Amino acid sequence: MKNTPVNYQITKQLIENCGLTDFGKATIREVVAISNQLEQETHTEFIHMEMGVPGLKAAEVGLKAEINALKNGVASIYPNINGIPEIKNEASRFIKAFINTDIRPECCVPVTGSMQGTFASFLTCGQCFPNKKTILFIDPGFPVQKQQITVMGYQYESFDVYHYRGNKLKEILEKYLSKGNIAAIIYSNPNNPAWFCLTDEELQIIGELSDKYDTIVIEDLAYFAMDFRKDLGKPYAPPYQASVSHYTDNYILQISGSKAFSYAGQRIGITAISDKLYHRSYPGLTQIYGNGTFGTVYIHRVLYALSSGTSHSAQYALAAMFKAAADGTYDFVSDIKEYGRRAKKLKDIFTKNGFYIVYDHDLDAPIADGFYFTIAYPGMTGGELMKELIFYGISAISLSTTGSNQEGLRACTSFIKDHQYSLLEERLSQFKKDHEI
Repeated sequence: MKNTPVNYQITKQLIENCGLTDFGKATIREVVAISNQLEQETHTEFIHMEMGVPGLKAAEVGLKAEINALKNGVASIYPNINGIPEIKNEASRFIKAFINTDIRPECCVPVTGSMQGTFASFLTCGQCFPNKKTILFIDPGFPVQKQQITVMGYQYESFDVYHYRGNKLKEILEKYLSKGNIAAIIYSNPNNPAWFCLTDEELQIIGELSDKYDTIVIEDLAYFAMDFRKDLGKPYAPPYQASVSHYTDNYILQISGSKAFSYAGQRIGITAISDKLYHRSYPGLTQIYGNGTFGTVYIHRVLYALSSGTSHSAQYALAAMFKAAADGTYDFVSDIKEYGRRAKKLKDIFTKNGFYIVYDHDLDAPIADGFYFTIAYPGMTGGELMKELIFYGISAISLSTTGSNQEGLRACTSFIKDHQYSLLEERLSQFKKDHEI
C-alpha cells in the first residue's frame, strides 16, 4: 500500500465506490463531495482548490444596507420584478464609472446571481429567431453554463480559444456564425478558468461579427475588474474594464455581486441589456408571446417564470456597494487583489515542484495572477492528475470539463488559508518524489 498524505486504501475505495469511469469528467460538486468525505473519514486536512467560492469577507457597506432594509420590513414584501429604483440607478452609474458604457437604469435588471442571469439570457436569446437555437461558447468556460443549455433543450457549440487569440479569432468565429444558427455568443472576461483577458482588438472582432450575423453577445463579468495588471479600481477614469459594449449594441452584460463584493451567499447580480437590444422586437418573441421587446420579455416573461423577483433586501445591498464604488468611497478592487497575491504564491509552489502553468500567457504578456490559474504535470492527463492529487489531499477540477482541449487542472485561490502554503509545499514535494519526471 502506498504511503500518501491521505490514507491510500480509504481514498482508493471511495473513488471506486463513486462509479466514475472517467475521473476527469467529475463535476465540481462531485469533487467537493469526495474531498469532504475523505476529510471526515481520514481526519486529514484538504487543500480545496475546486470550488470558485469567495474567500473574503462580504463588503461591509452591503451588509449594513441589507440589514437596514430588513429592519424596515422589506422581507414581507415582494420586490418589483423590474428591480428597485436604487439598484437600477446605481447599476447604471457603476457601469459608466468602471466600464465607461452608458446603459439606462431601465435596462439594468437584478437577478438571483449571474447563474440566473445567464439562464434567462440563453432562454430569451434562443427564442428571438425560430432558426437560431444554438449558443456558441468561447471556451474554456464555466461548466454549469453548458448544463443550463442542456436543461432548456437548446444546442451549443464551442471552441477552445487557446490557438485563436488576436486576429485569429475572426476566422474561427466566422466559421461558426456563418452557419446562421447561432443565437448568442458567451465568454467570461477575465476567463474562468484560464484567467486570460480578451483584448480590445478581440472584443472589437466579436462585436463587429455579432452585428454582421445578428447574434447577441453575453459577456460574463463575474470577475469584474480582476485583471490586476491594470488599475481598474478608479471610477470614471481609465483604464476601464474591457467590454464588448464598446463595439456593438447586441450585448448583455452579467455583473455579479459574488466575487467582486464577496456577496455570493445572497445570490445577487445584474443583467445589463444594451438600450437598443432592450427595446428591440424579434419575430420569434412576437410569435411566442404576442408582443413585447427583448427587455420586457426577459423580465416579465422569463424572469417572472423563474423566480418572481430577486431577493428584496439583497437588492439594497448591491445598490449600496455599487454606489460606494462609483462614489469612490469603497475601493473594492483593493480588497479582491488578495486573490492575485495568493495565486502568485501558489503558482510558485507548483512550478517549483515540477508542475507547469497551462495557460501561461495572455497573447504576448504573462498571464495575470487572480482568482484561478491552470496547472499540469508532465506525462499526466488532466483526469489522471486530478485523481492522483486526491491522494495528496489536494482537490481541483479537470480542464476538460471547462471545454478546454488542453490537459491539466483548474485551481482556485479563494479557499487557501495562510498555513496551507507550507502544507502544499510539503505535499507537492512528496508528489514530485513519487512521480519522477
